Formats: sequence, structure tokens, C-alpha cells
Amino acid sequence: MKKIYSPERSTWPTVLKRPTQTVEDIEATVLRVFNEVKSEGDIAIHRYTQKFDNVSLENILVTSEEIEEAKKQVSQELKESIAAAKSNIEIFHAAQKTEKVSVETATGVLCWQEKRPIQKVGLYIPGGTAPLFSTILMLAIPANIAKCKEIVLCTPPGNEGKINPAILYAADLCGVTKICKVGGIQAIAGMTFGTNSIPQVYKIFGPGNQFVTVAKQLATKFGVAIDMPAGPSELLVVADDTANASFVASDLLSQAEHGKDSQVILVSTSKKMIDKVEKEVEEQLSVLPRKDIAMTAIENSRLIYVDNDVEALTLINEYGPEHFIVCVKNEEYYVANIENAGSVFIGNYTPESAGDYASGTNHTLPTNGYAKQYSGVNLDSFMKSMTFQKISEKGIQTIGNAIELMAEAEGLQAHKNAVTLRLESLK
Repeated sequence: MKKIYSPERSTWPTVLKRPTQTVEDIEATVLRVFNEVKSEGDIAIHRYTQKFDNVSLENILVTSEEIEEAKKQVSQELKESIAAAKSNIEIFHAAQKTEKVSVETATGVLCWQEKRPIQKVGLYIPGGTAPLFSTILMLAIPANIAKCKEIVLCTPPGNEGKINPAILYAADLCGVTKICKVGGIQAIAGMTFGTNSIPQVYKIFGPGNQFVTVAKQLATKFGVAIDMPAGPSELLVVADDTANASFVASDLLSQAEHGKDSQVILVSTSKKMIDKVEKEVEEQLSVLPRKDIAMTAIENSRLIYVDNDVEALTLINEYGPEHFIVCVKNEEYYVANIENAGSVFIGNYTPESAGDYASGTNHTLPTNGYAKQYSGVNLDSFMKSMTFQKISEKGIQTIGNAIELMAEAEGLQAHKNAVTLRLESLK
């Protein structure tokens, strides 16, 4: 990891640069796949599955028989762990339900807001080097709590044309209505336009590589909403001498092993802590099964020394990390003043892994600085807020004149007439 000491603010954009390609680098590829899926449907899906996943499938839909077989392959211990995580995630997301908000804004004018589920949602679950069945819990559970009618899941098949058993088990457990063996750009395109096999959805959720991220952004041009631009994983830890260096290193590596394009950063007011963490990273990295992946990510990562907490927090807010771990004596300062972060983990015994799996919070979070304007996935992500109003005879008399005057001032005579006719009928 590259060490940087007291960087000048003018250098921060370079110091905090993420190892991602620009949209222009890959948009042409994404658009080509989209156009072909739009015009050819499943034919294009099969062609790109063969090209990108090196497997030819007769049927991309997972059958009930495959799900039943998968259940047998998942150990009882893992099933119990998934059940425990499911319970915590359900508790946290169910607590986010809100009641109808109703208010009489003026005499006879009743306005209220209610929430309705998004009827059709698509979940993208990365496969590749790590089958992220935990992401199914994070997406399908709140979708079910919100009462979405159709929950479509797309995930890439392995070389044998099969889906990891844990993914199928979790999908079935969490109420997914249709599972498709398709990944990458073609999966997002399939859910955007719909094919004979893949239902069209209204909103797409889930993380992915940079191609998937750009594909999701492109989907919005075709009338499909997305949760957020969620790309390669990232983590920032702030630590001082009260932190445990081995814990900090383990957290950095837990994100570094996600993918070669991941990024992890340590910000510290202690040069000694930076040196300790650097040593721990080297030792722990050497025994990781995904050493090669983590090592590439570490090359894109930083150990940054700053002079004080104020400077540290300013830098962190500028970066806007997906995951933010606070391991400092003055943790209250960071917790109270952090403005840009997807999810915050506080104290030496709160690893980011807890949020990834079983504490209850959602791990589908904004990356690449989007924490400055996006929230992580939550129950409201699967719902729409609708407003209602009912105006009585007294109510239209109360606000009618104001409406008439405003409409006339804007030159919208029909708007004024809609009120005037009603007022005159009451004379």
C-alpha cells in the first residue's frame, strides 16, 4: 500500500482517485449488448452468455428440481447461519415501515401520503469469483417486506451451467419468484427490455463490476430505475493509537479480496499505527486463499497520515466511502460529523463483515463517491410514495382565490377556470 503523509488539499483528488475506468471506456460495449438484447431477446442473451461465461444453456430459467437439489447440498450449519442473518435483516428492515402521513393543510383541505410497493423488481447477484448469496438476503428480504409482487433474480452460471447451491437456497428461502442463469451486461439488458425468459422489471438492484454498473446507468435511459450506481467495493478506516492494528488490517483485506478493482484506505493521525497496519496487512495477506486478487487491490490502496481529526474527517467526507470504520478514541466526533458514507461501523469490535452478513443493516451501498448523494438500499428503496388530497366545498372556498390568482399570473387560464367554475357553483 502506498504511504502518503500530510497531503496538501490540492492533491486530494489524485490521492483519493479510485481505480475505475471511465464510463466512456466501456459504454460502447454496454450499448452494443443492450441494442442486441432489445432486438433479438433470448438469442442475444444466449450468445453473450456463451461469450462471457463460456457456457451454452438450453434454458436459462432455474427449475424447481434444481432448487430442491441445491437445498440438499447446503450444509445444516450454513442454513442455520443464513436463518440467523435473515432474522436480523428482517427485524431491521421491518422497523423501517412508516404509517400514513395525513394533515389538514387548510380548512377543508386534507392531504396525505401513503407508500406502495414497486410491483416488479430485478435483483442482480454477482457470481464470478465469489457467489454473493448474502446479497440475496439484502435485496429479497426488504422486497418481500415491501410486498413487491414479482422478484426476478439474475446471476451468472458457472462453467457447467449451474448456479451455486447457496444462491439457489437463499433465493428460494427469501421468496424470489424467478431465477435466471444470466449475468453481466446481458442480464441488466434482459431485465430492462424483457425477453421470452426474463421478465421486464421496473427497478434493478444489486452490485456488480464496472460493466454492470454502467449497464444499470444505461438502463435508466430506457425507463427502468436503479437502486444506485454500485460498482467495485471500497472501505475506508480511520484509526489512531487506540485501534488494534491486526483488526484494522483484517478489515482492509476483507474488502480488498472482493475484486482486483476494489480499493481500501487507512486514514490515521498516528504514523506508528500506519506502520503497524502495513506490517499486519503483509502478514495476513500471505495466507489468504484470494491472495492474488487482494494483492492487486492493495496496490490501488492508500495509507494516509493526517495531522489531526479535523483534517481526517474533511478528507473522509471528500472521499465519501462506501464503508467507513471508526476506530479512534474520539469516535463521537466522527460519528456526529460524517456527512458522506454508505454505512458506518463504530469501534474495534464492529467489523465491516458484520454488515456484509448478519448484523441486520443492508450491504448494498453507494460506491465511487456516490455516497455524497445516494443512500444505501433500505425498505423505501422498494416502495413509492404517493400523495392524495380531498378538498371539501369549504376547502375550495378557502384556497380557491389563491389558486386563481397564481394561475392567472402564470398565464394558465384553464387552470384558473377549473377553480372558478367550482367557486361559482357554490354561490
